[in-house]
Amino acid sequence: GLIYYKGKYHLFFQHNPFENVWGHMSWGHAVSEDLINWTELPVAIGDDETHAIFSGSAIVDYFNTTGLGTLENPAMVAIYTAHKHDDSHQSQALAYSLDEGLTWVKYEGNPVLDLQLDHFRDPKVMWDTTTESWLMSVVLPKAKKVSFYTSDNLKEWRHLSNFGPAGATDGDWECPDLFPLFIDGDPTIVKWILVISINPGGLTGGSGTQYFIGQWNGKEFIADDLQTRWLDYGRDNYAGVTFSNAPENKKIFLGWMSNWHYAGKAPTDPWRSAMTLPRELSLQGDRIIQTPVIHPNGFPEVSFTTQEGAILICESNERYVEIGVRNQKLYVDTSRAWNDLDAPTLQEIAIEKGEIDIRVIVDRGSVEVFAAGGTVVLTNLVFVETALTSVAPLAGANNLKVA
Repeated sequence: GLIYYKGKYHLFFQHNPFENVWGHMSWGHAVSEDLINWTELPVAIGDDETHAIFSGSAIVDYFNTTGLGTLENPAMVAIYTAHKHDDSHQSQALAYSLDEGLTWVKYEGNPVLDLQLDHFRDPKVMWDTTTESWLMSVVLPKAKKVSFYTSDNLKEWRHLSNFGPAGATDGDWECPDLFPLFIDGDPTIVKWILVISINPGGLTGGSGTQYFIGQWNGKEFIADDLQTRWLDYGRDNYAGVTFSNAPENKKIFLGWMSNWHYAGKAPTDPWRSAMTLPRELSLQGDRIIQTPVIHPNGFPEVSFTTQEGAILICESNERYVEIGVRNQKLYVDTSRAWNDLDAPTLQEIAIEKGEIDIRVIVDRGSVEVFAAGGTVVLTNLVFVETALTSVAPLAGANNLKVA
């Protein structure tokens, strides 16, 4: 659940309040004014004796369509998947808050959408201006389908259409998100983007995120084509969606920086898993551009250009990440900054001929690469004892800048 309200970005995230392994899935809560500096708050929506709180979304009911708030103090409403602890049933449910997300009440009429299925999850809800009603995108994971539903009040839902199977289908579909973007910034040309996470079956093995470009006519999503487009060519960007109600109608995407292939085995303590940097999304032709949202005094950053060359971002002579271009392929090699977890440590992506710009945001346990103006992105976890603190240019690395 990602939402902006009254000057704050709210991140509601999958969380086990008791230990750093999967279990007791609840909604944790953190807030930020700049998307970089976060304050963690108490658990927002906790599991109970029968159900866990799985993924979903959050909106502000400004028009009080639910009757759960008032026009003067509209309710913040969470729409989430209620998952029965014995894995036998998933349905969509509501909770609401009247104090800007600090405390929550589960709606007494739950569930609000129930198909009596064991796999039916991850509702992403938005206000659809084409129909002036609420629109839910939700997945049938095993069928590799996104289902679209409409509602006037968030409580009763009517099925509109399905999309899929299409594109990558070698795993469960999860965490859909449907939203419009302008092509090349032109407000007269709108395309709709449908983002779908898949696990397994991602490009690098395990988890991955694909997207489709098309149109939304108020009832169905019609893809321009069924080509598989990957949002991230790295290993560790999954289940991301965009913030509801972001300022200036920006589409700001945030993902879970891990991979189900090894997420439960990563040797981290006391925490487990982080989020990616938030990225503002735009559309250039038929490719999404991702621009990292960073604070002027935020993360270490390395940038360079090359046609055939590379850099090393190092902790030491033995521990480093290699990033560059060879044989007309952009590559990221984390083999010297990894551990014994089973994971592919080399990614290579064919790129157009010519010099390419490469920007790397470096954190304590990750590198996020934004290349070719943000049209090619790779997000990878790394394992080092201290931090990646120095840069060594190899042949062909030009215009190197370190900040």
